[in-house]
Amino acid sequence: MTEAITKPSLVIPQLIVGLGNPEPKYDQTRHNIGFAAIDALSRSWQIPLAENRKFQGEYGEGVAAGGRKVRLLKPLTYMNLSGQSIQAVTSWYKLPPESVLVIYDDMDLPLGKTRLRLSGSAGGHNGMKSTISHLNTQNFPRLRIGIGKPNHGDNSESISHVLGKFSAAETPLISLVLQFVVECAEFSLKQGVEKAMNRCNSRTVEVA
Repeated sequence: MTEAITKPSLVIPQLIVGLGNPEPKYDQTRHNIGFAAIDALSRSWQIPLAENRKFQGEYGEGVAAGGRKVRLLKPLTYMNLSGQSIQAVTSWYKLPPESVLVIYDDMDLPLGKTRLRLSGSAGGHNGMKSTISHLNTQNFPRLRIGIGKPNHGDNSESISHVLGKFSAAETPLISLVLQFVVECAEFSLKQGVEKAMNRCNSRTVEVA
C-alpha cells in the first residue's frame, strides 16, 4: 500500500515581531527598522499597540488585511533580550515557533532589499540570538530588512552606522520599503511564508 504524500502545511504567521530598542534616542535608527515595520503594520491594519507588562513589550491584536487574526509585538526588553518578550507571548497563547515572524535589520543587505526565510541562524544579530535561545529553535520565519553597510568596515563604524538615523536622502526609500514589508506580511498571511518568499526576495525597492 502506498502512503499518501502529505503536503507540507502552510506556514502562516500568528505573531509578527519587530526587533528594536526602546527609548526615544533609538527612534528612526537603522537598528530599529523592525519597530518601524510593526508601526507600519499597526497603521495599515488599524491594530492599536499598547504597553503590556506581562509581555514586556508593546502589543496589539486584531484582524489583518484578508481577514486573518494576527498579533503584533515590539519587545521593550532592549535588543539583546528580545527573546524574553517573544517567549512570554508564545507561552501565554501556546503558539508554535514557526508561527512567529520576526522582522529585523540586516547590514549585509543593501537598502531597498528584503529577505524572507523560513529558518536560519542569527547571523551575528543579538536580537535574533536571544530569540533563537528563548524559542529553542532556529525554525521560525524571519524577514530581514537591508540597512546597508558603512563605507569603512571597522567595528566602531558599524556600531555608529547601525545606531544612526537614516539620512534625509534615504528616508523616502525607507518609507517605500516599509510599504513593501506590509505587502510581504499580508502575502504571508494569505498564501503562506514560502510563497511570499518568491515575491519578497526577488524585488528591490527603489524610489521612482
